[in-house]
Amino acid sequence: MTPELLRDRAAKLSVETVEQLTERDIHELSDAAEAAILSGGGFGWLLPPPKSVMEDYWRGVQMIPDRHLILARLDKVIAGSCQIVRPPKNNEAQNFACQLTTFFVAPWARGHGLAQMIVAEAEAIAKSEGFVMINLDVRATQDRAIQSFEARNFKRYATNEYYAKVKGDYVTGYYYHKEL
Repeated sequence: MTPELLRDRAAKLSVETVEQLTERDIHELSDAAEAAILSGGGFGWLLPPPKSVMEDYWRGVQMIPDRHLILARLDKVIAGSCQIVRPPKNNEAQNFACQLTTFFVAPWARGHGLAQMIVAEAEAIAKSEGFVMINLDVRATQDRAIQSFEARNFKRYATNEYYAKVKGDYVTGYYYHKEL
């Protein structure tokens, strides 16, 4: 790739940690999440909830002080996200580790490197907050997410054959961690 092409590509991609979402952000985030859910890459939902429920979910995320919301944009449109979640304050034994959750990239934005950028930002936030470990879990059917985590040296440490139930069938889940 030429330096000019790399600059053009970089200008189209961005990742940021946000504390406050605008109404436009909430709509874009909801649309991107819905597309990810419909493609099988959602973060718990199997079918998209009504738009108002999705939008209320994202409004609620920004009200929880123990969460960091990371957004990825492609051409200035929100295309993916994840969250870093602190352990509860009463869990002193595990206060060294945070949880990476609700990771997704909308199908229309895949293939540009956003997934790696999102996870890298999550790792940077975790380190800046003093965490030395990130934990996460993922359905075995989410191949692209698994590739993203393994490419960043997350280690699979457990498998749960009854992790989720999709269309009446159990789906295996994997548990990962990474020491920072």
